[in-house]
Amino acid sequence: MQKNAIIFGDSYSTFEKFIPEGNAIYYYDGGNKTTDVTKVEETWWHQVAKEINLNILLNDSWSGSTICYTGYDGVDCSKTSSFIYRLRKHIADGFFEKNKIDKIFVYGAINDNAVNAPLGEIKYDDFKEEDLYNVLPAIAYFVKTLKEVSPKADIYCLVNTEIKPEIVEGFEKICKTFGATAIVFEKIDKSNGHPTVQGMKDIKNKVLEYLK
Repeated sequence: MQKNAIIFGDSYSTFEKFIPEGNAIYYYDGGNKTTDVTKVEETWWHQVAKEINLNILLNDSWSGSTICYTGYDGVDCSKTSSFIYRLRKHIADGFFEKNKIDKIFVYGAINDNAVNAPLGEIKYDDFKEEDLYNVLPAIAYFVKTLKEVSPKADIYCLVNTEIKPEIVEGFEKICKTFGATAIVFEKIDKSNGHPTVQGMKDIKNKVLEYLK
């Protein structure tokens, strides 16, 4: 029986025409100048969905987006591209009440790391809005909120290579606390910091190890 999945991501999970209108795109049909990925079938998520018969209900990925509210050049993303803002929008729209979701993939913190957003301290409850400008409390808030709105779904947090060890360890602790799974990558083939065709396969293979 086909299961339903959703994705919250950044550039690594975007593809033209497969994400909400208005979200910034990195991967395009026919390719871009920086990687050899030219079609949606080459993306990690499309390959995962095909191999284990998943129906992707929603892929809310936004190139350059952070989980927390701190964006590039210190821009405030609390009402635009941040993972938290996008999740709250779907909650307000009743998405989680209207849909049965079996699996949730979260592939982020790549930009939180790149923009050098403040790490902060992990919190597990009593979140204040100002906490969410910091990476670790923002990740904890995001995973906890997902668990609350979709308690029966399996949540997988994909943790990129080349990010600060504090963020990797944070993901592992947060996932353990809230009953999610951290998938930590050791190797992803990249060009210009983004997965190539081989890199997308690297991601797909690692994700399938956990799903199978």
